[in-house]
Amino acid sequence: MVWKKFNGELLSVPIKSAVEDAIIHERAAGYKLKVCIGTDSQVKGAETEFATVIVILREKRGGFMFMSNSKTTQVYSVRERMLVEVANSIEIAYSLCELFTRYNVDMEVHADINTNPQFKSNEALRDAMGYILGMGFAFKAKPDAFASSCCADKVVN
Repeated sequence: MVWKKFNGELLSVPIKSAVEDAIIHERAAGYKLKVCIGTDSQVKGAETEFATVIVILREKRGGFMFMSNSKTTQVYSVRERMLVEVANSIEIAYSLCELFTRYNVDMEVHADINTNPQFKSNEALRDAMGYILGMGFAFKAKPDAFASSCCADKVVN
């Protein structure tokens, strides 16, 4: 995956190093941190674009994020697409969880899935929640899943 900062600057180091450097820098500045990881997708014609974000929040002091985009021509049902979003977020969370444990940083996985049964994405809610919680991660869904429903949503072109 190719990762970049919100300003579009490509990272020159692996994402794990960039996140660790950010944690060290922000902790040295005295901030208590929380990380939220989420993915959103958008279907455009024959392509589906996914955007995954790692949002690093400074308690009461804003935050910043790293992001990565990918595209595929694979066709998904709504339920399948929601679960691919969750899988993308879990893959990143799993690769970084050792850092969060080492530096005592709380982390949540956000799913862009509506808790209201009237929405199509809701059909994936139970599976997504079980997947995320089963991996040992904290889980948030809409309307509390800002990393996926707001941050990643802005990154999907």
